[in-house]
Amino acid sequence: MPYYLPAAVRLSMRLYTSLAVFLLSAIALIVPSGYSLGAVMLLLGSVVLLVKRPALGLSRQDWLVMAALAAYAAIGMLEAWWDGQGTSGIDKPVRFLLAVPAMLLVMAYPPRLSWMWSGLAVGAIGAGSWAGWQKLAEEAMRATGHTYVIQFGNLSMLLGILCLAGLGWAVVQPHRRAWVALLLVGAVAGMLGSMFSGSRGGWIGLPFVLLVLYKGFGRQLPGTVKVGALLVVVIGGLLVYLLPQTGVQLRVQEAFNDVELYVSGENPATSVGARFEMWKGAYHLIQEKPLTGWGDNGYQQGMQALANEGVVDQVVTHYGHAHNEFIDAFAKRGVIGLAVLLALYLVPMRLFARHMTAENLELRSLAVAGVLLSVAYIDFGLSQAFLAHNSGVMMFAFLLAVLWGSFSSRLKTAE
Repeated sequence: MPYYLPAAVRLSMRLYTSLAVFLLSAIALIVPSGYSLGAVMLLLGSVVLLVKRPALGLSRQDWLVMAALAAYAAIGMLEAWWDGQGTSGIDKPVRFLLAVPAMLLVMAYPPRLSWMWSGLAVGAIGAGSWAGWQKLAEEAMRATGHTYVIQFGNLSMLLGILCLAGLGWAVVQPHRRAWVALLLVGAVAGMLGSMFSGSRGGWIGLPFVLLVLYKGFGRQLPGTVKVGALLVVVIGGLLVYLLPQTGVQLRVQEAFNDVELYVSGENPATSVGARFEMWKGAYHLIQEKPLTGWGDNGYQQGMQALANEGVVDQVVTHYGHAHNEFIDAFAKRGVIGLAVLLALYLVPMRLFARHMTAENLELRSLAVAGVLLSVAYIDFGLSQAFLAHNSGVMMFAFLLAVLWGSFSSRLKTAE
């Protein structure tokens, strides 16, 4: 039976989870596979749950979030089995399952929110600073980190927008000016990291990010503050676009040029054109196997056959996924695969969204951050199969574990 632990043990475990949560974001993009250290710490720490068996008091909402993670993992592992991918095929799906004990550990020993928010800020500042050095000092075409350039840029953006969610928490802290300043610097740095990387997919969702932030915090702000914030966003956006050093204007112009080349038939193998070809090819594959999908190996073989027949350009054979999370899931795992992907994003988002107007600003900040996590990944997934990469998997699964575990434990205390 579960029992209550001595205060010293609880304090030690809370310090452990706080450190793990800090490292999860703080070194995510500035150390090779940095996003893994905090996650592994949480997973290893969860062994204590088997020994000490602390009281968790799991709610229906907790079970729904864990079910979404488990369902996505199960379908992914099932695909790997019947598609003959071997043990390498279950590597990414199983990580979603491993996030469940990490979430339970966070619920049992909630980390200090100051460690979580500061980790996000430090991670965003580190990513943005490094990206700025690469772009401005080393004159790189596109700033990148230790992971693929699109992953680096989008995850930098994610860290930045999560810092904005933390502002609600910051304003009720004893040293609120320092916390607000730190999180604002983190937000700007994270977004600049995205700009310097030239990862355009992350920019498309910014209006939806602003909408979530407005629904969470904006309605209670005075009219003058709202106008001021709007001016900052508009002027900041114009400056980022107009300053050639950011590379944003060039990347936007390249996108329009890619579309023009594709429509004219002159060059279908540009960055944007290749995506159109992959989506067209995936559409043909989905029509043939809408229920079960093709599996990862079958998808690549199917794309090769379509390219050989001249249905799509040969450029599609250079990629192992459709550069769209939803189309890729549908093509490889059928309608069930698409359904569990949507559940992975929408179930937690819906549960968090119920508390976006909570009177307790600490709870509200966690709720807003949880919604933004799903919104950001939905946006990233429109032009990239984000969960096909280790960084995308680890950051979503374990940030969800941290945010929901922290939120759920404090919600029960508040009730």
